Amino acid sequence: MTLDAKPKYGPGFSHLDFVNPNAPKGGSVRLYTIGSFDSFNPFIIKGDSATGIGNLFETLMLSTPDDSLTEYGWIAKSVEVAEDLSWVIYNLRPEARFHDGSPITAEDVVFSLETLRDKGQPFYRFYYANVAKAEVLTPHRVKFTFSGPPNRELPQIVGQIAVLSKKWWSSRDFSKTSLEPPMGSGPYRVKDFEPGRYVTYERVSDWWAADLPIMKGRFNFDEVRYDYYRDQVVALEAFKAGRYDFRLESSSKDWATQYNFPARREGRVKILERAHSRPSGMQAFAFNLRREKFANRDVRLAIAHAFDFEWSNKRLFYGQYTRTTSYFENSDLASRDLPDAAELRILEPLRGRLPEEVFTKTYQPPKTDGSGNIRRNLRSAQRLLKKAGWRIVDNRLVDKAGKPFEIEFLLVSPAFERVVIPFVQNLKRLGIEGRVRTVDSSQYQTRLRSFDYDMIVTTFGQSRSPGNEQRDFWSAASADREGGRNLIGIRDPAIDSLVEKIVAARTRTDLITATRALDRVLLWNHFVIPQWHIRSYRLAWWDKFGIPDRKPPYGVGFWSWWVDPAKEKRLTDGASR
Repeated sequence: MTLDAKPKYGPGFSHLDFVNPNAPKGGSVRLYTIGSFDSFNPFIIKGDSATGIGNLFETLMLSTPDDSLTEYGWIAKSVEVAEDLSWVIYNLRPEARFHDGSPITAEDVVFSLETLRDKGQPFYRFYYANVAKAEVLTPHRVKFTFSGPPNRELPQIVGQIAVLSKKWWSSRDFSKTSLEPPMGSGPYRVKDFEPGRYVTYERVSDWWAADLPIMKGRFNFDEVRYDYYRDQVVALEAFKAGRYDFRLESSSKDWATQYNFPARREGRVKILERAHSRPSGMQAFAFNLRREKFANRDVRLAIAHAFDFEWSNKRLFYGQYTRTTSYFENSDLASRDLPDAAELRILEPLRGRLPEEVFTKTYQPPKTDGSGNIRRNLRSAQRLLKKAGWRIVDNRLVDKAGKPFEIEFLLVSPAFERVVIPFVQNLKRLGIEGRVRTVDSSQYQTRLRSFDYDMIVTTFGQSRSPGNEQRDFWSAASADREGGRNLIGIRDPAIDSLVEKIVAARTRTDLITATRALDRVLLWNHFVIPQWHIRSYRLAWWDKFGIPDRKPPYGVGFWSWWVDPAKEKRLTDGASR
């Protein structure tokens, strides 16, 4: 199933192109994660769920890392879609089983939808808002009926439902955190764990889906263990010491300076920077518009003038990054140049309710020459702040009532402090007092869910086919829903209407047009201060793996790797010498 695009794989394909269908099963792999966990329920806002728990669950359909616009049957063997898009029927594979051997049925699917929508994270209520009814037709046949205008994405959306065991969950409280390993149907089950320290998953040897064409050659490790670390600094040192096997590097500084250690020089650790075609989304400093001091667009733009990306990229990031200028960066959905005729047909009816720059200018964030001298930017910021009613008293920026302008930057990673501190110093020159508050992951999530922050560093991840999830990011209805993803607190009827244009898009061309229009409006409202992106993965691994020759363009493809016994033995022998 796809939106106006041809699937990569046709009927009768035997396996995905980026796998080795004969990859050996076996061996163990150790991975890492940051923070802690106190739950095996990843579907609710309470608690911190264990990393890797998603591999216990399966969906009706799934996209692949080399065809992100298409969904292929997983639990479902076939799909029937109404001509008017008012309903879809999924026919389930009769061989599909949960780990206890019980069959996956239409009742489980209906139960999953209702449970996730009624008791799960707020996201699900928005994502499935137009699913009017789900009904069991036969034990292996389930029908979803839709409300609202025709939506070509809805048949795919319900295909993404994680299917839960009704029998297992009916005797448990889904709304509460739990460390009881849940009943799943996926390639792995929980083997062992210690809350907050590690969790080990074991491969299900008789997994019912192992020989499906979309799964052949994937999930090859017998055991996968995630070890928890306090922060990235400790985690990187653990990797160098051989405490875990694979690392996706996110720090430009560490990539440039920390990988010249003995095992790397000896060839026992491999590193690779590999280009990808995955949308980068928007990583940014995000304002919380629930704070009155950020309500004025000129104020937000003024603060943006104090962030010196060009200096940061030169001095802190070793020139590895590109400034982000779109919420849909690195994709054909990103707005570029001025709006074309198709976009204007969407935007013109909203003229007067949108920033005028949407129609007249191509968006670019404030720039500097990278020297560290940003006087020109600060002068522009001062003019904007004065226009917004702020004034300097005793070297402090204050409002009409004399209240000083203060900003707390809420962080979860100490590694980001080196980026924020120079920003805070520039803000001080404007009379703004900035503070950096770094908290642990549990406290951070608690504050995030209750929108208790001034500014945060966050990423609005995007796919190549945006749709219903945009409501959760930007709509007024999600602005005050605890645990929702409208982190900025946007309440704008014009933006709501643009989101609905995306949801209702009938063709790929319509989707691109509507998304670019929304992108422009978000950008020119200065809801965030865009940061940066890189169009490649930075990978490091201990040389124990077999890796397919072909690489997927929209993912790392790690779950198609396998443990090579000969390579692992060489590593072991080398370590013992």
